[in-house]
Amino acid sequence: MTSTKDIRPEGYIPRIVDAKVERFLRVFGAVEIAGTKWCGKTWTALEHAQSVSYVDTSLALARDDPSAMLIGERPHVIDEWQRVPAIWDVVRHEADRVRGLRGAWILTGSSTPLPRDAKSPDEQPSHSGAGRIGQVRMRPMTLSESGDSTRAVSLSGLFRGEFAPSQVETSATKLVDLACRGGWPEAVDLSAEDAQLIAREYLRLLRRESIPKQGKSGDVAERLLFSLARNLGQSATYKTLIADMSDASAAGMVSENTLVSYLALLKSMYLLEEVPGWQPPARAAGRVRTKPKRYLADPSLAVAALGMSPSALLDDWQTFGMVFEAMCMRDLMVYADALDSAADVPVRYYRDDSGLEADAVVELSDGRWAAFEFKVSEARTGQGVASLRRLRERVCSNPSARIRPPEFMAVVTGVSHYARRVEDDIYVVPLAALTA
Repeated sequence: MTSTKDIRPEGYIPRIVDAKVERFLRVFGAVEIAGTKWCGKTWTALEHAQSVSYVDTSLALARDDPSAMLIGERPHVIDEWQRVPAIWDVVRHEADRVRGLRGAWILTGSSTPLPRDAKSPDEQPSHSGAGRIGQVRMRPMTLSESGDSTRAVSLSGLFRGEFAPSQVETSATKLVDLACRGGWPEAVDLSAEDAQLIAREYLRLLRRESIPKQGKSGDVAERLLFSLARNLGQSATYKTLIADMSDASAAGMVSENTLVSYLALLKSMYLLEEVPGWQPPARAAGRVRTKPKRYLADPSLAVAALGMSPSALLDDWQTFGMVFEAMCMRDLMVYADALDSAADVPVRYYRDDSGLEADAVVELSDGRWAAFEFKVSEARTGQGVASLRRLRERVCSNPSARIRPPEFMAVVTGVSHYARRVEDDIYVVPLAALTA
């Protein structure tokens, strides 16, 4: 354990999730900060804490006596708790034991234990911790957090009807560099080429260490990651993914059960984002039937999985369009999660049987919603506006839909210079102008 004098990180970059962590510490006995490796979870936890236990450096003690990891001035961080899942139950029992306990522990983790892989029931938390342990999802840094957005347009402000036109300069080269650099805190001051080493090392360690530790093949996982990157932002079928993962021999065919298990593993490691479909009304069966769109946790990982470089992406604008969409989705998920009234699943996508689409729909718990199209260049802004207009007309003109009109709609652009209102609460907003 480390005292409070030693734990505060030097050079900490404030994160959008900080406000949610503070709020949850006021409400719950403990808070879990969960998310992708290297996205900054531990630093954020330490910024809000007074002491810390590192499970990975005290593994034998943690296994023998999980309660030892709880000792320290509060709020007390328990880093990488999932290495000893019994810690979760000890924290929950302590939160139960003391009435009115608030903000005692902060748990951080980059994976969740998978019940199907457990060797014994003791390896899994026996209870979800609902009502006692608040869970905060953390993702790699947005352009707003890394200082690459002017923050002139706020998502929460748009929901309040607040907007002011602004100018921003974003070149194609800069946009590609931002996607290749990614949202890793350690990469903020690196060139795109150097930052790609972080993304490649991430995938290398995943393939050689993390995946094999779960009893699975790093090579199969590598092929799946390539397929996910190749189909980035698509609702690819299992058949498509299996075809990419399998080799030419009959022995190399991957079964659907194998694919499902690998997808579950990547989700448990917060490496895979699955965005579900949106279909009004709230109880529509289409919400369940629509296949999810899949993204990797950060656009830099997709670039690394594809084996591309910034110059290669500049020469392949179609592929970069998918990478840009992934960057938009990463940022929008962070901004939407920060909304006080965000729905349980705040970001979805829309696609109907006529082919009409919206890249993202942000939904609030009170029924308000907004739709987004992502366009990498200004030249396709008109196309995005027209698509959003058709969506509004289709959804709101259907009496059986029983849904209110959108609060606003927006085309989020890449290489673009102006944030502006187009018409009837439809906006064009460069990604480099957006914030929570």
